[in-house]
Amino acid sequence: MKPGAILSYLQMCSREGVNLQRGMNYHLRGGVSVILMSLRPGAPYADRIEDNGRFLIYEGHDLPRRRGNLDPKMLDQPMTNPNRTLTQNGLFYQAAMGHKERGCQPEIVRVYEKVRSGIWVYNGLFKLVDSWLERDRHRKVFKFRLRILDDSEDFDSPQEDIEHTRLIPASVKLQVWQRDKGRCVICGSNDNLHFDHIVPYSKGGSSLVAANIRLLCARHNLAKRDRIEYA
Repeated sequence: MKPGAILSYLQMCSREGVNLQRGMNYHLRGGVSVILMSLRPGAPYADRIEDNGRFLIYEGHDLPRRRGNLDPKMLDQPMTNPNRTLTQNGLFYQAAMGHKERGCQPEIVRVYEKVRSGIWVYNGLFKLVDSWLERDRHRKVFKFRLRILDDSEDFDSPQEDIEHTRLIPASVKLQVWQRDKGRCVICGSNDNLHFDHIVPYSKGGSSLVAANIRLLCARHNLAKRDRIEYA
């Protein structure tokens, strides 16, 4: 599946072979980890993209909310569970430190982004390259730095298409979705949609403006390949 593919929640879970009930999922199928992100206004965590979509800064997750307990947003994000096993924060942090401090191979992470209710986008494969704790007002939160995996890099997985064109900002994705009415601009199909760059990133096209992004179905996305079109 190419970055930019649009999925429902059920399609996303089916692809991963698990019910994705949490945003951080360490070592799922094939040893690849999965994170779910959101850049929408009001999102519960402060994720962001940097360097024109080359890097993702992902915020760790809070303690589960339990009746009668303090608001999780008032508490430090946990490294360990009550039984001293690592939380998802701890597992990802440990993997990041293994790469940063000991030169271990970086954790490969598949990233999905929620664009609107019921609509998710596959953002592609990333390498987990760093992590740290920082203070957010009155508590400490985890931050994870992930670098997009370019198609020039080796990744031993024949089932993965790792062609990347840099992340499209959430505001642009939503604008394009609304403008194109959730349908392929060529045939009007609303199945197997992708966010497509009219002028590819590799040929100077921008990911930052809606005028260079459109919705295409899988058939027309594949037919286009890497050709520059001005339709």
